[in-house]
Amino acid sequence: MSQNLPCERTRSAVRSCPALLVSAPASGHGKTSVTAAIARAYVRRGLRVAMFKTGPDFLDPMITGLAADREACQLSVWMGSETEVRARLYAAAGEVDLILIEGVMGLYDGRPSSADLAVQLGLPVALVIDASAMGGTFGAVAYGLKHYRGDVNVFGAIANRIGREYHAKLVRESLPDDICWMGALPRSPSLALPERHLGLVSAAEIVDLNARLDELADVWERYGEDVTLPVVAFLPAELPTAGAMLAGVCIAIARDDAFCFLYPANLEVLQMAGARIVFFSPLAGDPLPECDACWLPGGYPELHLQTLSQQKSLHATLAAHVDAGKPLLAECGGLLFCLDTLADHQGRCAPMAGLLRGHARLQERLVALGLQAVALPEGELRGHTFHHAQADVEAPCFAMASNPNDAPTREAIYRVKRFTASFVHFYFPSNPQAAARLFLA
Repeated sequence: MSQNLPCERTRSAVRSCPALLVSAPASGHGKTSVTAAIARAYVRRGLRVAMFKTGPDFLDPMITGLAADREACQLSVWMGSETEVRARLYAAAGEVDLILIEGVMGLYDGRPSSADLAVQLGLPVALVIDASAMGGTFGAVAYGLKHYRGDVNVFGAIANRIGREYHAKLVRESLPDDICWMGALPRSPSLALPERHLGLVSAAEIVDLNARLDELADVWERYGEDVTLPVVAFLPAELPTAGAMLAGVCIAIARDDAFCFLYPANLEVLQMAGARIVFFSPLAGDPLPECDACWLPGGYPELHLQTLSQQKSLHATLAAHVDAGKPLLAECGGLLFCLDTLADHQGRCAPMAGLLRGHARLQERLVALGLQAVALPEGELRGHTFHHAQADVEAPCFAMASNPNDAPTREAIYRVKRFTASFVHFYFPSNPQAAARLFLA
């Protein structure tokens, strides 16, 4: 691709920067691999790339963020707001040479969809299409995605998992004239990113991830086309804040391979509100730090049953924390850790912290998926749920989430004193003041 990426950084209110929303016909076509390949290729040329992910996903941004050597943030006009999304893009446009936004699922999947975001923000779309089992149909799929809605600006297409050069020629020639050929990635096991039950394996667990990203960039440099990317104008906007509600409050946050689902925007909300954040690792045997409040985010406790079950001192300290009326937020994997027992996919069971009466077991199939809104005494918070665990919780339901799309998933929220637990991953920018109140005694 062309290195001619003109960003305007003037005193004008509007900031202009090349930008692309990378989407696909469906999940599994390779959006993350292609986005990471483009990002790493540009960064190696000395250019600055801002990474974003449409929707609530945690795992893909870990990888694309590493590819760009810059933390990737989520963009959701429902979980957050249009103002918040515009503020993040506006800030990025003043700092980088290219903005890449990885879409979620297929271009038109979900409410709101990646297409909806593209139209709302004026973003051009690059299609990633798995061409491994098609030739001329590649162009038909791209044409259909472009013209399904007249308001979506499909700029170009990228063929993933191509075979020989002749295969690339076939799919390239199938594209209509109004869709730019942007390049391809070949089919190769070494270019694939490892997966498991919640999606891609988290970046910290892929020991050779940097080498894989460099290989993706090498291949993109060979097969990517030298095209001038479209420039997008971004209007000014400001992030919502909670003022200084958490000034002087110390929040201990679990962070390791068992508790790794942390939105960067959530940490930003807490810090902007004045909180002092200290991280600790239950897997490493860290004690609970001296703190005013604690947060156990989601992750993979089911992959670390024995280690987590042996942290008896931490279990006791957390129980004392709750008994003292101090705030504790446990989300999804954090909720599972707080139950009496947890069993993995094979039925291997281990005792957990025992802060909330109940038991859970991982299922082979997805148990819950969907956006969630919860009316709490602190205020309404929005987020999402996505898990394979079936939990039987004996505590009474304190509040029940609603789903904006009338989908069947509605998660229960449990509360004991200032201990709040649920399967919902809250997105704090949806209501920074309500989020801050969760951490106040």
